Amino acid sequence: MSAAGYTAPAPSTHSAPEEQGAARLAVIVGSVREGRFGPVVAEWFAGEAEQFGGFAHVDVIDLVDHRLPLVLPGFGTAPDADTARVAGALSERLHAADAFVVVTPEYNHSFPASLKNAIDWFRTEWQAKPVGFVSYGGMSGGLRAVEQLRQIFAELHAVTVRDSLSFHGARERFDGDGRPHDAEGTATAAKAMLGQLQWWADALRAARARTPYGNGA
Repeated sequence: MSAAGYTAPAPSTHSAPEEQGAARLAVIVGSVREGRFGPVVAEWFAGEAEQFGGFAHVDVIDLVDHRLPLVLPGFGTAPDADTARVAGALSERLHAADAFVVVTPEYNHSFPASLKNAIDWFRTEWQAKPVGFVSYGGMSGGLRAVEQLRQIFAELHAVTVRDSLSFHGARERFDGDGRPHDAEGTATAAKAMLGQLQWWADALRAARARTPYGNGA
């Protein structure tokens, strides 16, 4: 059950962990703001993740495609049918992932409300899985948003990896084709974080297969 009291239907289209082969990665675009730069950063990182080759599938989840209301259902109550459909579709994609990368800007020393809302709608989807961060912004590069997100995911029983990527003045860091000007340096940083994510994803996935999280964990 989530903090909102909403429990999504059990996903039916993805296999049990021991049957999946390599782990699956979800890259989450956290901003829904008009004129946002997040999709550029997310698509670049997803390409790096696919080239890395340690994950069976890389799923880019754009929160603008999953519009959940700010009013959460009360404990023990169900949302309306349209909201349940949106939440169920997003829940299924989150459940299918063995690791997450959150792509976030920094708004007023924090992260977007759209991202916090999406996180709060779910609970078991995050549990016992690793989370990495790619942030962007002005002089801080979104690092203050990431530090706050680490605390939130710890509360949700997720593991955040140490390394992250940060783009200071992000729009000037990418060319017109959506590629960083420092292609070599950013690729090296992405590979380092992806290596940590893969290690944790494989380890936690095996542990969940042996003992479902929450059964004595």
